[in-house]
This record gives sequence, C-alpha cells and structure tokens, in this order.
Amino acid sequence: MSKRRLVITAVVVQGLSQAETARRYGVSQGWVSRLVARWRLEGEAAFEARSRRPHRSPTATSTVVVDRVLGLRKTLTDAGLDAGPHSICWHLQHGPDDLVRPADRVRVAPATVWRVLHRHGLVIPEPKKRPKASLRRFEAELPNLTWQTDVTHVRLADGTDAEVLSFLDDHSRFLLASAAFRTVTGPRVVQVLRQAIDRHGPPASVLSDNGLVFTTRFAGSAAGRGNPNGFQKELATRGITQKNSSPAHPQTCGKIERWHSTLKRWLAAHHRAATVTELQTQLDTFRDIYNTRRPHRAIGRRTPAAAYTALPKAGPGDLAANPTDTQHRVRTDTIDTSGTVTIRYHGRLHHIGIGRTHAGTHVLMLVQDRHVTVIHKTTGEVLRELTLDPTKDYQPRGPRPGPKTNRPEPP
Repeated sequence: MSKRRLVITAVVVQGLSQAETARRYGVSQGWVSRLVARWRLEGEAAFEARSRRPHRSPTATSTVVVDRVLGLRKTLTDAGLDAGPHSICWHLQHGPDDLVRPADRVRVAPATVWRVLHRHGLVIPEPKKRPKASLRRFEAELPNLTWQTDVTHVRLADGTDAEVLSFLDDHSRFLLASAAFRTVTGPRVVQVLRQAIDRHGPPASVLSDNGLVFTTRFAGSAAGRGNPNGFQKELATRGITQKNSSPAHPQTCGKIERWHSTLKRWLAAHHRAATVTELQTQLDTFRDIYNTRRPHRAIGRRTPAAAYTALPKAGPGDLAANPTDTQHRVRTDTIDTSGTVTIRYHGRLHHIGIGRTHAGTHVLMLVQDRHVTVIHKTTGEVLRELTLDPTKDYQPRGPRPGPKTNRPEPP
C-alpha cells in the first residue's frame, strides 16, 4: 500500500487531523492538505503521483525541426548515404538544394538530432563496434602524397559479377577514379592510372595490395616473380614510388576498403545495373556525390573535394615522401600554448613564433633547407613563412606590417 493511500485513509476514514497524520507518517502538513484536496476532486487518481513534466518547454526542439530531421534521415537512408546525426546536421545547414530547400536550412546541434532520432527509435545500438581508442590511423600529410588503389566485385542484374577499380587519395579521401570492367587486367589498371594522372596530376606514391595486376613480387611462377608488370613499369617510368601492403593485412589499405563499403551501400539503395556500361554511369554519379556533396568524418566534416584542394599537392620524386631526408621534408605539429612550434636544424632546436591565438592548432611544416612554411592543416592558410636563422634560437618575426611613424627627436 502506498503512503498516499495510508495518509488519505487516516484522514478520511479514521478521522485523524491533518496535523496528527503528518506527524505519524513523517510528512509535511501542507502535503497532506494538498493530497486530501486532490482526492476529493479526482478520487482514486490521487493515489498515483502526478507527472513532473512541465506543461510547456520554450527551449524544446520545434516540431518543424523534428519533421525536417526525420524527413532528411529517411531521404539519406533511402539514397544509401550516411544518415547519422553529424551528417544530418551538415545537410540541414550546407546540403544541396535538391535535399534541403534554402528556405528550410537550419543549424542544429548533433546532440539534438541524436535525441530526436533516439526518441523515434531510429538509433541502432552497436555494442560490438570497436572503440575509437583501439584504432590507429595513418594519413598522408599532403594531397597526392599517396594514392590507394584496389579492386572490388559488384553483382549485376543477371547474377554475373563485374569488377570495379578505384584510386583514392590517402590524405583527403578524394575519389580520383572509379572504373567498371568485366575483369580488371594489368593494361586496364595502367589505363585508369593514366586517366587519373591526366585529371589530377601524378602522385608521389601509390599503395595497393599484392594482386597480380599491381605487383609480381608474389607471382606463382618463378619466371614471373620479380619481373615487373605494366603497372610497375608505369610507376617506375614516372618516378612514382610503389608501396604494397603486407600479405593478409587489408587494414594497410583501409581507406580504399572503407570506400568499397560506402559504394556498395549506395549501390544497394538503387536498382541493380544490367550492364557494365550502366554500372559505370552509376559510379560516375556517385563519384560526384561522394566528392562534393557528402561530408566525411575523418577529414573534419569537410567534403573530400574541399580537403583535396586545401593544401598544395605532392608529386613524383617529391622529397616530402622520403622521411629520411632532413633538408626537404613535411612534418605535422601542434602549436603550443605559448604560440610557437619547434624545428631542428643541424642538430639545434629552433622556436618559431606563430601567435597565442593559434594555440592548439594542428599545422603542417614544409621545410626546404632553411626555408620554412607553416600551414594550417585544415584550411591550408599560411600562418607564417620564413628563412631560418641558424644563429638564433627564437626566430624573429621581423618588422610588423603597417605605416612607419617617425618619432620626434628629443630636445
């Protein structure tokens, strides 16, 4: 029996006073008075506690925003695109007009979108998903420093398989090329590579698995093993460094593997292509969506096209790809709390002042002998450019910009 029923029974049936009832059951007399008054108005409903939910909540998410979130979630899911809270927020604010009309654009926090999705049963728990802390990420420091390439299989409408060859920029996740064939052969790999280079310039290196269309180092026959194939010869002729993953270790080419997953989810949301030509049309359509209309979590919620064009590109023979060269190099750093970064030249450490306003900013340092350029890693903004003075620990910033003032000479 609840305390509410005991209190009401003591007052109404036993005839105890409200003050005596309050002392007996250790409650306030005012609460007893309100409870009895409610019983006389509502009857047995007084035995149950009332909801503490407020009658109105001025800061609650409006039904208009809720409807837009739910509608966009369905649209993105049906199209085979990412439909998590961050993706929905990006599309609500920056998405293309065919998904969100300009008049309907709104800025919403990811936490708000998550609560809306959770309230409507649209959040799917993933208890077996690996925590982010368990993952080790590697990323090329500049566009075109490393391209990843691989082949995946796609089922056509008649039940047969086609093969899709793709090239992806390691730094920006920009999809450089994606071509469909019945079977990917060595000459076709060279053909797609040349087309990608014609459009985007040559890379400093290319990373792939150990498929025979990419390398012959594990060829089955002794005659073929060690003799370079067409792809290897093409890279060598252009001065492009070739990299191969360890056998049975697909994580090395994890970015291109993740792209395959994204592509197949999008293809599954559309009709199955009947021919290789139709599949190529779908690939061309999705390449535009993926590069320019889809924010990517791994690159700061930017589109791959924005990340690919934000920084200068590396190229064949670029010594930035050679970490053993100390006179020509690219390195990442974070501006410390005092607003400086450090660089070692001929064994001596030097401090370069950037400014306290940039503390905590991730930067790239492009070093060519004593010439140093410090670039904002996300936006590509040049924060400082200087010629290192080996005789000084703290590098002088030089005269400040602005008009010079002539001070009057003392009398």
